[in-house]
Amino acid sequence: MSTAPWWRGAVIYQIYPRSFQDSNGDGIGDLPGIIERLDYVASLGVDAIWISPFFKSPMADFGYDIADYRDVDPMFGTLDDFDRLVAKAHALGLKVVIDQVLSHTSSEHAWFKESRQSRDNPKADWYVWADPKPDGTPPNNWLSLFGGCAWQWEPRREQYYLHNFLVSQPDLNFHHPEVQQATLDNVRFWLQRGVDGLRLDAINFCFHDRQLRDNPAKPAELRTGRGFSPDNPYAYQYHWYNNTQPENIAFLQRLRGLMDEFDEVAALGEISSEDSLQTMAEYTGPDRLHMGYSFELLTPDFSVEHVRRTVNDLEAKMTAGWPCWSISNHDSQRVVTRWGGPQPPAHMAAMLSAMACSLRGSICVYQGEELGLPEADIPFEQLQDPYGIAFWPNFKGRDGCRTPMPWRGVERGGFTAAQPWLPVPAEHLPLSVEAQEALDGSALQRFRRFMAFRRELPALRWGAVRVLPTAEPVLAFEREFEGERLLCVFNLSAEAQTLALDEAQGAQALDGHGLVGGALREGRVELPGFGAVFAQIRQ
Repeated sequence: MSTAPWWRGAVIYQIYPRSFQDSNGDGIGDLPGIIERLDYVASLGVDAIWISPFFKSPMADFGYDIADYRDVDPMFGTLDDFDRLVAKAHALGLKVVIDQVLSHTSSEHAWFKESRQSRDNPKADWYVWADPKPDGTPPNNWLSLFGGCAWQWEPRREQYYLHNFLVSQPDLNFHHPEVQQATLDNVRFWLQRGVDGLRLDAINFCFHDRQLRDNPAKPAELRTGRGFSPDNPYAYQYHWYNNTQPENIAFLQRLRGLMDEFDEVAALGEISSEDSLQTMAEYTGPDRLHMGYSFELLTPDFSVEHVRRTVNDLEAKMTAGWPCWSISNHDSQRVVTRWGGPQPPAHMAAMLSAMACSLRGSICVYQGEELGLPEADIPFEQLQDPYGIAFWPNFKGRDGCRTPMPWRGVERGGFTAAQPWLPVPAEHLPLSVEAQEALDGSALQRFRRFMAFRRELPALRWGAVRVLPTAEPVLAFEREFEGERLLCVFNLSAEAQTLALDEAQGAQALDGHGLVGGALREGRVELPGFGAVFAQIRQ
């Protein structure tokens, strides 16, 4: 499998550029700052970096509202800086994945500025425009994920435009062939600059229902979602018509055709639909996306049953594609807080990362996950996230996971010499990179050791998976590749656990994984709290 494509089984380290490293003293991270810290990233033993948006933007949604797909926002640097970043990453053996936000633009994009002027200009149909109902109300009941109506009135056209997210993020009309081609041309621009992959934001939102049919109501007991909370009105509907339309498949095939013109590049789709696992299966495969990920493990549910059901459902549905897992990202509460509570033990963070990295698939690791950073508590007056400001206090937004990286245990964490755009929490300073580098057994050191351990086991990178029927709180599964069978057992609780396991009979425990380890004794597995066992199963 030395010829396996780089992305299959890869560990992809997500960098949120605003919060990684500030190089010019303006309190905001930038591309030169990333370059400065790439040696650290390479030292983690990961395979690639994914950089969240750095494109020209008014920053209403912190870069996910793009005003120019082919330029770097001056806040982050220049195209030359990006080229230097790619060159250094490649020299360090790191692949480079960048975000592409295809379904919508910023309202400051030149396309939208032209489109909104009239109904008969060259870009008139490049966005989703619709006439009002006879009483002047919006054309249907679609809602924005960020709260409220998904339609905004434009007096110059006397029409509404669709925005599935912020009002300042109008949706492109992918039913228009010129929109599809212009989008693909923008993707080609970055592929030609040497990027190795694309992370496709909200990729199932590209197309809308041509008939603009109302979404049906969802019963109160079913108002759960991925990426939004039950008190968000967005949860009150089945989103059958404003996203995940059948036309999207043909566009993904066109996108894959473009990517296949380049060597060793990959597309990773972010998917949030009514049945995200089914959509992942439909959207991935030899003529579609290389990988897909959803929000299934970005939820508060931290149980063996939830993980087992998620893995088994995906395995049953995804017969041709390749999954990618994530337990933290820039939109979700940090995992040690979400699953570990207010005072998680220090070694829990590495166990969680190891568990996710041991599932069949690739994995996205969010910056700071390797340090075991908890969620920051940001007071309302310091919030930056429009999502959090709108839903405060029930939902505090995404700022708590977006605070700057603590590089050193000093004020501002070595992130900047200025006032940072978000505060560096005092509780993060003892967990700084500098502090953990010097501490054997730290979350960082355990993470590094596990990455090295995983790299030497083909079954963990490429093998098939079979989840075993263990009781709470012990998760166990088997990975198998080319005759190598590996047993992986994780204690998801703080209390020690012992269980009998047929697969453990005669198995040989493996050392060197860096976690707080358990033991095998005569077909029984003994696990300390948040501990793990890896073992070779006797053939």
